[in-house]
Amino acid sequence: MSTPRVSIVMPAYNCAWCIDRALDSVRAQTFTDFELIVVDDGSTDATPDLLARRGDTLRVIRQANAGMSAARNTGIAAARGEYVAFLDSDDWWRPAKLAQQVALMDDDVGLGFSSHATELQSPDGEILGEWGSPADTDGLVARILGGHSAVAGGASSVMVRRALLERTGGFDASLRGAEDTDLWVRLAAAARYACLPEHQVVVTRNPGSVSRNREAMRQGALDCLDKNRRLLPAAQQGDYWRACRASVLADYAKWRYRDGERASALVDLARAFMLAPLTRGRLVVSLALAMLAGRAI
Repeated sequence: MSTPRVSIVMPAYNCAWCIDRALDSVRAQTFTDFELIVVDDGSTDATPDLLARRGDTLRVIRQANAGMSAARNTGIAAARGEYVAFLDSDDWWRPAKLAQQVALMDDDVGLGFSSHATELQSPDGEILGEWGSPADTDGLVARILGGHSAVAGGASSVMVRRALLERTGGFDASLRGAEDTDLWVRLAAAARYACLPEHQVVVTRNPGSVSRNREAMRQGALDCLDKNRRLLPAAQQGDYWRACRASVLADYAKWRYRDGERASALVDLARAFMLAPLTRGRLVVSLALAMLAGRAI
């Protein structure tokens, strides 16, 4: 078998409602030197049947349900391409996505990974906004840990050199949130990143997903900060890191409050204040006063 330039890794779990759209968007790519690896992570709906109908146009690996990160890692282990691109089953690509990224990375051998500016849509196709290219990529490790959105488009937008993935490791399946962020931090600590400005990726945002997964995302974000503190420049491993941690606590305190968990929210705000009273104190105090007054946040 010839070695493809790009290996596309798609995790799939009970995604019969959307996977045909994702697969069709891969087949519509103007760049065709790729292999498509779909990891069926223990689906119990019609997903296996839909994949079987595609015949040998893709490689399907089936495993017991282990979560998205583990499924992606299974796909990475099977990948043969020079580049690895990820696509979640509820997202989709526009036709020039692969062609533009391959050209970008072929032209700059020092570029370790890249992504595209991205359009955000609801499950029924309503445009919710965009995830634009960052103004610059200097100090990317700190930017990622400080905002969790510095790599535009998330996993469905990223293309990475397989050799870089092998050096840095894949997704950390022990994290139950911020797994993408964790990998981008490690990639950014080892190589340069660039983002293309065209919206060649469409990411589906389900309004209820944040609420359903809130506690896992909160803990994952905190664990990611703790795990990767050492990758920050030495000057940012103190006050900057504490400010990042305080920001995560404050952000999720708002979700807890909106869900009626005012006591837990106030505890998080107290922890945030103790971590970064100078840089996050005013924000934390204003949030606490609003919660104590019962105001909407």
